Amino acid sequence: DNWAFLYAQRLALKQELPLHVCFCLVPKFLDAPIRHYGFMLRGLQEVAEECAELNIPFHLLLGCAKDVLPAFVVEHGVGGLVTDFCPLRLPRQWVEDVRERLPEDVPFAQVDAHNIVPCWVASPKQEYSARTIRGKIHDQLPEFLTEFPPVVRHPYPPSCPAEPIAWEACYSSLQVDRTVKEVEWATPGTAAGLAVLQSFIAERLKSFGSHRNDPNKAALSNLSPWFHFGQVSTQRAILEVQKHRGKYKESVDVFVEEAVVRRELAENFCYYNDNYDSVQGAYDWAQTTLKLHAKDKRPFLYELQELEQGTTHDPLWNAAQLQMVREGKMHGFLRMYWAKKILEWTRSPEEALQFAIYLNDRYELDGRDPNGYVGCLWSICGIHDQGWAERAIFGKIRYMNYAGCKRKFDVSQFERRYAP
Repeated sequence: DNWAFLYAQRLALKQELPLHVCFCLVPKFLDAPIRHYGFMLRGLQEVAEECAELNIPFHLLLGCAKDVLPAFVVEHGVGGLVTDFCPLRLPRQWVEDVRERLPEDVPFAQVDAHNIVPCWVASPKQEYSARTIRGKIHDQLPEFLTEFPPVVRHPYPPSCPAEPIAWEACYSSLQVDRTVKEVEWATPGTAAGLAVLQSFIAERLKSFGSHRNDPNKAALSNLSPWFHFGQVSTQRAILEVQKHRGKYKESVDVFVEEAVVRRELAENFCYYNDNYDSVQGAYDWAQTTLKLHAKDKRPFLYELQELEQGTTHDPLWNAAQLQMVREGKMHGFLRMYWAKKILEWTRSPEEALQFAIYLNDRYELDGRDPNGYVGCLWSICGIHDQGWAERAIFGKIRYMNYAGCKRKFDVSQFERRYAP
């Protein structure tokens, strides 16, 4: 279920050539701890096994792509390179660095396998909100939301087989923080991810439309870790979920809105806005209002460590933080409340955003993702939102509070579940 891979195989079949799959494993990436690396590596093990069955060598290259991939291309006489797409700064830099170092006669193509409607096709510019991108995506879904063509067992064997991979040695060699442990509820890999998708459809889809904002109800898909690491394709999830539209129309429509429209809006923002992780990335009205209220007296001020340990005065906030620390996934509704309180309890919007991104990326299995950056900027800087009634600290940024949460769901039930 990967359009970049399918395109690469089609090129190889047309030229009657062998096909190689490479993954460049960098020893550290944006401070990702073992929780994230472990999930990624165990998923890759499954990819390597599938490739072997398909007669396609899988190579795990250790190091930055620019240092290891051009040399691999030359050494193996590779005739063309296909990569997939990520809108974030660092992966885009990797692609540029490889492009500069490739031999001139090796064509290099990039395929957006992240999104259903490719990012640069959906819109040529940064979109203002879901309202402005929704029509553009829905207009193009009939063309792009199609069944995947099959991957075939590759008929052209390589002249030299892939080196055997010492997975445990790779795992041990990582220069990463091992204090943020891997989680037990989420088994890495495509097979496990597709099982979660099937359980969502069978058990939770019917209540997704009505109960997705209640952290006490099991209504979410929980698929974001597998989406984030490319182990389950969003397109596959949409194709499967849509089969149940006749029965659960509201839930299916809301799922498409979140997994397609909102998700691709986040990719659009990160692709067209270089400041996707800073207050400078916000709209002018939001920057102005936050500046006006930057010196407002905060009711509480917390240091990063107090937030990280979930030791604030607010038991709901603490419970949400501890859910994220323990499980690697905070409930989606609480992520909004969680980030907005960080704005209220830190010295400045800049510090609030820095803390929110740090905590999100350190503990959430789907951290370092366009969705995460945009979620933090929506909560703290009003991105893709509108101005609301002015109030202290927040200015015109949408406000959320404890009383509002109490009206929505049984707050004390959630607090008890994640008591420190």
